[in-house]
Order: sequence, then structure tokens, then C-alpha cells
Amino acid sequence: MFHAHSALRRGLPWLALVLTALFVTFLADAVEAKTSTPQKAKYVFLFIGDGMGIPQRTAAEQFKGATLAMDTLPAQGITTTYAANRFITGSAAAATALSSGQKTNINYIGMTPKLKPVKTIAEIAKEKGMKVGIVSSVSIDHATPAAFYAHVPHRSQYYDIDVALAESGFDYFGGGGLKDPTNKKGKSKNFKGDARELIKKNGYKVVTDKAEFLALSPEDSGKVFAHNKALPDGKALPYAIDRTDKDISLAEFTAKGIELLDNPNGFFMMVEGGKIDWACHANDAKSAIDDTVAFDEAIQQALAFYRKHPAETLIVVTGDHECGGLTLGFAGTKYQSYFQTLDSQDVSFQRFTDEPVKLFKETCQKEGGCAFEHIKPAITHFFGLKFEGDPKKDTLVLEPFQVKMLQEAFQRTMSGETVKSQDSETVLLYGEYDPLTVTITHILNQKAGLGWTSYQHTGVPVSTSAIGVGSVLFNGYYDNTDVAKKIMSTLGVAPTVHYASN
Repeated sequence: MFHAHSALRRGLPWLALVLTALFVTFLADAVEAKTSTPQKAKYVFLFIGDGMGIPQRTAAEQFKGATLAMDTLPAQGITTTYAANRFITGSAAAATALSSGQKTNINYIGMTPKLKPVKTIAEIAKEKGMKVGIVSSVSIDHATPAAFYAHVPHRSQYYDIDVALAESGFDYFGGGGLKDPTNKKGKSKNFKGDARELIKKNGYKVVTDKAEFLALSPEDSGKVFAHNKALPDGKALPYAIDRTDKDISLAEFTAKGIELLDNPNGFFMMVEGGKIDWACHANDAKSAIDDTVAFDEAIQQALAFYRKHPAETLIVVTGDHECGGLTLGFAGTKYQSYFQTLDSQDVSFQRFTDEPVKLFKETCQKEGGCAFEHIKPAITHFFGLKFEGDPKKDTLVLEPFQVKMLQEAFQRTMSGETVKSQDSETVLLYGEYDPLTVTITHILNQKAGLGWTSYQHTGVPVSTSAIGVGSVLFNGYYDNTDVAKKIMSTLGVAPTVHYASN
């Protein structure tokens, strides 16, 4: 006789297995859906440390003696940086990848290798009704910021980039100035008039005074283009080590941007710490560290906003590439590190070259010549290196071979053997920088236990960090193009390359 109850009992184990399998599948699908299609972000910050690799972050943290804010973010990933046509990337190709998800060639801005314009996450955000802000410590038309609003075949087309800024419709630009607003270099074949006037004509309030800048409010400002009054090199902000109270910091540009952009429809803001890269090109560790800390202070402004809107905000921090081949360890110091040795430096390589060295050379020319002995007090004053004492008791005391290195560099500086030298030995020793200045920073860095392998970018991956809506996507190992695509997914758009119409 067939007994229904006994048959049911015999079938129960199989039924349990089926139900368990269905539950596990459902759970896996739910987890995958949560990971791949996160809640839409209303406020998105993308911080890009130009030239900021893992060594730069670690050096800044060790010098500061405290964990950087960017390293406290819960999501941590490793990101590859290569360009479409070269393993070691440049800022234009890297920024285009980060802004659009498109891998492209060296020097291309916002375009595919076949020169087809691609939409950026900033432009996509604007189309969705969000406000958009672009901030940088270098010129606002430099490669990284330009890659979020311009589409040109070469990063040096500054006039065309300036016109693109004027026509972008973005709500806030802050930081550095414009490199070629009148097309002096003749790079553009489509002159439309002074770009500064176009910017004003298109409704931007231009602000350079710090007090006026700090007084800006959402109620009376409208669209804003604000830059620091002092732009000492390349239309960029002063290095953080050289900044005075009269200068607007990257953190202040970020904080004001948050205030001006905050609105019911949300916003997207890209903030670049551009002079980290410049300092690393010159192998000036202290200036790079100070600018990395200044960059981290800007990130702290976004984190303060995040704490008020944790369910609606995404913050992503990355680098476009490493620069200088910075090593945290040097043969001369073996296994020891002396980061606080860098405390003795109180001026950037740029300012030392532009002011003390320049003045010294001019004075010597008038007086018919100067000896190395005459510049030794300046080296000690600005960098703390000492010419007398016991090197075993004081790390700042120079060894005889280091004094010899400085003497040789001094002779090259005085003979005018500086920028863009054709001599291969000079290029290897000093790059395209003042020989005396770069030798000083090399020696000081080595005493701290730091070394450099290049005056250019390197191909090592960089770290990416994130917190907030969709931040789980930024864990793991992925390419720089994926950074843009992951951000797109949090904006509610397809994570793929979007082509522009122009």
C-alpha cells in the first residue's frame, strides 16, 4: 500500500537540498546585485593625487606620524595606469581614463586613440542635472582637470581648453589660473577671442581675492571661476611648503566648492593635488610630502560632508600614476629611516631656484664671480645641511663626498648648465632642473632614507580608496578605466564608454 506520509518523509531530504540550493542561489544573486548595482549616489567626490603612488602616500604618513585620511577609507584597491600606446602613462592619458573609462594615447584629452570625443563622468553628471565642480592646485587647464571638460588631440592646446572651460556650463572651477587664454602660443586654429572674456560672458564670476573668495555664498555667486592671486609657476598655486596666509589652500577651494555646489539635485566634484607630481619630477621629497598632506586635508573636507550625508555620498581617492620612482629606503642608511630630517627644509626646490639661486647668480655676475663658500650659508639656512660637525652624531652634517657633489653641481649651476641640457650626463644627474638645487634635495632625501630612480613617471600601479555609496566596488585589483566605470554605476548610468556628439 502506498503511504503518502512515508513517501513525503523519504522525499524530505531531497526537498531540503533543493530548497537550500535555491536559497543559496538567491542569496548569491542578491549579494552580486548589491555589489554590481549599488544605491545611486547623490554626491560624488573624485580626488586625484597627480604623481601620487603608494610610496608618496606612505612617506607622507611616516613624516606626519599619523595615518592619512585617505588611508582610513574602508575600500582599498590597486589600480593599473598604462596608456593605450605606452606602458608608462602621462597625465593626459591617465586622466582621460579616469574621467571617461576610455584608454587613450599619450597627450590626448577626452578622446579615443582615433580622436573620437568621449563623455566624461563630469559631463554625464551635468546632463543628469547635478552641479559640477573642478578643482586643482595646478593650472585649471592642465591635463588632469582638462580631461573632465575638454576634448582635444593634445594637452598643450591650452587656449582650446580654456574655451572649453568657458563653454562647459560647469558650476565651479577653483585653484590655478589659465596658461594661454589669448592663444599666444598659436596652438589653436579656432580663435574666439580672449578666453577670460568668454568665461565672464558665459556667466562666471571670476574671483582672485582671498577675502572675496571666502565670502562667496550660494545665494549670490552663480557660476564661479576662482583662482589664487599668486600663481608663481605655470599658473599654479604655490607649493604647500611655500604657502602664506594670503594664499587659498586646496582644502579651502574644496570646502568652498562643497558650499557652492550643494543643492537638491546633488553634485560631482573632481579635486586634483597636481603639485605632488611636480615636486616628484624634481625629486623634492619634502615638497611632495607637504603637498600630499595638503591634498589629504582637502579630502578631510569631503569626509566632513560625508558624515552629514553618509547614505548619499561617494568619495573616491586615487592617483593617476607614480612619479620619480620614489623608494622608501636608501643604501646609505641601510635599514634605517630618518623622516624627520626633512623638517629642516622650509622652501621648495622651485622657490630656492627662483629666488636665492637666481639672486646669487645675478650678484656674482655683477661682482665678477663668486665661490662655493659664499652660498654655503644659504644651503644651511633653507635646507639645514651642515658643513661642520660629526656626521655620526648629526645626520644633517655633510660627508666629504657630499660636499664634493655640491661643489660640482654649484659649478654647473654657475655655468648655466641647467634646464634641457643636451649633455646626457647632466640629464641623468639633474634632469631638467637646476643642478645645485636638485643635488641639495637628493642629499637631504638620502639622509632621510629616501631615494629616487627617475625624473619622470613610472609604470607601477597606484592605490585607490573609497567610502560611501558603492564604495565596495573599489576593492580589489583593476584598471584606471574601471574607476570611471564604477563611478558611472553609482550615478545610475551604464558603466561603459559614452561617446560625445562634438
